[in-house]
Amino acid sequence: MSDEHAQRAAGGGRGAPAGWAPRAGEGPGRGGNSGRPGEPGRPRRPGGDGGDGNGAPGGNGNGRPRRTGWRRLLPTWRMVVGAVLFVVLLIAAGLIAGYMLVQIPAANQAAVAESNVYLYADGSQLARDGEVNRESVPLSKVPRDVQHAVLAAEDRDFYSESAVNPEAMLRAAWNTVTGKGKQSGSTITQQYVKNYYLGQEQTISRKVKEFFIAIKLDREESKDDILEGYLNTSYFGRNAYGIQAASQAYYGKDSDKLNTAEGAYLATLLNAPSLYDVGAHPENQARATARWNYVLDGMVKKKWLTQAERSAMKFPAPGKARARLGMSGQRGYLVEAVKDYLTSNKIVDEQTLARGGYRITTTVEKKKQDAFVSAVQKQLMDELSDDRAVDRYVRAGGASIDPRTGRVVALYGGIDYTKQFVNNATRRDFQVGSTFKPFVFTSAVANDASTQDGRTITPFTIYDGTNKRPVQGPNGPVGYAPANEDDISYGPITVTKATDLSVNAVYAQMAQDVGPAKVKDTAVALGIPENTPDLNANPSIALGVANASVLDMTQAYATLANHGRHGAFTLVDKVTKGAEVVPLPSQDVKQAVTRTAADTTTSILESVVDNGTGRGAQAAGRPAAGKTGTAEDDKAAWFAGYTPDLATVVAVMGQDSETGEHKSLYGAAGQARINGGGFPADIWAAYTAAALSGTSVKDFDLELQSGARMPTMEPTIPAPPTTSAPPSIPAPPTPPTPSFPPLPPTGPPTGFPTRPPTGPPSIPGLPTFIPNEPKGGGGLDGGLLGDY
Repeated sequence: MSDEHAQRAAGGGRGAPAGWAPRAGEGPGRGGNSGRPGEPGRPRRPGGDGGDGNGAPGGNGNGRPRRTGWRRLLPTWRMVVGAVLFVVLLIAAGLIAGYMLVQIPAANQAAVAESNVYLYADGSQLARDGEVNRESVPLSKVPRDVQHAVLAAEDRDFYSESAVNPEAMLRAAWNTVTGKGKQSGSTITQQYVKNYYLGQEQTISRKVKEFFIAIKLDREESKDDILEGYLNTSYFGRNAYGIQAASQAYYGKDSDKLNTAEGAYLATLLNAPSLYDVGAHPENQARATARWNYVLDGMVKKKWLTQAERSAMKFPAPGKARARLGMSGQRGYLVEAVKDYLTSNKIVDEQTLARGGYRITTTVEKKKQDAFVSAVQKQLMDELSDDRAVDRYVRAGGASIDPRTGRVVALYGGIDYTKQFVNNATRRDFQVGSTFKPFVFTSAVANDASTQDGRTITPFTIYDGTNKRPVQGPNGPVGYAPANEDDISYGPITVTKATDLSVNAVYAQMAQDVGPAKVKDTAVALGIPENTPDLNANPSIALGVANASVLDMTQAYATLANHGRHGAFTLVDKVTKGAEVVPLPSQDVKQAVTRTAADTTTSILESVVDNGTGRGAQAAGRPAAGKTGTAEDDKAAWFAGYTPDLATVVAVMGQDSETGEHKSLYGAAGQARINGGGFPADIWAAYTAAALSGTSVKDFDLELQSGARMPTMEPTIPAPPTTSAPPSIPAPPTPPTPSFPPLPPTGPPTGFPTRPPTGPPSIPGLPTFIPNEPKGGGGLDGGLLGDY
């Protein structure tokens, strides 16, 4: 072995170059190898088992340990910082490029000049809408308080904030993605850009352009100029673009004459005109008032208005709307109903639709629409006289739906859109009366409900029809005792006969037996909107205190006609804009209630037409099922019915055209009373006969619940007792027999009071008078039915 080899071996395999000498304190054991005997060796570098720290296993070349396992998948802090810087630079470059490339375009004047075309189902033209109503005014013509009201409603920090609000935009985007509703998150500057320069399309490219144009506009124009442009381009409803047109449309005055309260109401409309126009939709009063209060409270918060001034203000009811040319007759009602359908179903938003350019094919069939108009004219309007003051209050509304498809085939809104602006087919401010009672029975069958003493509720279950009988709960009276019409006590009576005669005492008790909450759920499942005014879960729900619209009720009755299968009604077949076809919501048809429940209800409603208050519907010459109804104080009368092919509801209403106040119809058309079995049933029959002329007559195909088959003879109803004391009731026959049950025992059965009540107990929140069927003289069943 050479001297060199011997030296390397002695040093642990690492030789020293020639001329090398150790530094003080160092020895030949450096490098992690053992020193010579008696000399300490230098410790090894971490991470090396025999590695040399220069790329050998266990090192990373700089003395740090090499990461192993899952740690190798994590980015280093240098990588994270580099990525963040790259993204920031990329965003900055994008913003700069966008700002440089996006130019402020010319105003979109062409867009506002287009019209919308509305077509009947057969393609013939129904109406053309879209004449632009706009008159621009300088900001000096808008009172400062009105300007502040608009800012309080839409953008309270307008003068101090930038043109865009990224935080609000992100919040709006998050709310939209998470299903909390579409929100714009836009400043007034962005809204002005959208209104004046761009359009209402909900696209990413439009939002990007809006973002950059708003920034540029904010640098090139003053805040006052932007606010002036916004006030002159915003849509306020009633075909009014801009504050001047809106001031004329709602208050009949120029914008510089507006007071603070009126300005706050116009500012309220900017959020969604159709939701806050209390003239076209009286049921919007509560919603509009709440939004108006929000605007005024915002003005106080920003110190634009003192609390004393705000407290002294009263809601400024707007004037009646003036119909546009070409909207006379039924056209205006149909166009407004279609617009409401498109916007409420989020097919097209209100401002985009108002800009025009759409071709809309409706489901309305011209033959049926003309038949409805003719029926109302001949059966009701021709009977009115200028010599009777009450006849000036008479209004009519109607709707008709094909139950198999949910298509609205006809809609009657009123005598003339240019004379009566409010659509009587879609308004929700009149009680539906006893037309609601079938939903109670449907709910009873659907939920297998039973009476307080355990008897299954069927068409032939016997109830106590005593006038003002206290409604019984599991623990006794619940504190509600509704009166029957004319305070008649019917005694023991079957559900079918109680439906024929519309006995309130029976149906209030039935609602309690089923459960008021279940009754409400059934009504909603059938098609009554859950937010219907006064649709409350208590026993009075059975008597129709809810304020559903004629169209709402038609949808619910169409579900019964369709054997319990429900799909939301549709008013539109097709919507196009140029070559673009606008997508429509799909018809999600589902079994809302069991077929047995729906069909058994149909069976008792057939009896109403054959034997009860709805006999006027027999003139249609078709198998029919239906129910009459009367609102409190005879302010409205209803007939809701259907054949196997068509569901139709008609209402006659009383309203002062000048004040908007609901009016009783006593003496109208020379009749002592207007009731559901009179003019509404007559209109229904005349329309149905004409609408179905030329089609084959069909019978109902019913699947009834057990115990619902009609016996050979309906029990005879005794003459009403002279006292209001509740009679005792025997145990009901099972199944029902043709003869009336045996005479009652001396004492009353469990669940009925032992003494007659001295009067109906009062309940907070329940009306003291519940709408009943009308009064009248002789007629069916020995005078019990009256003149329905």
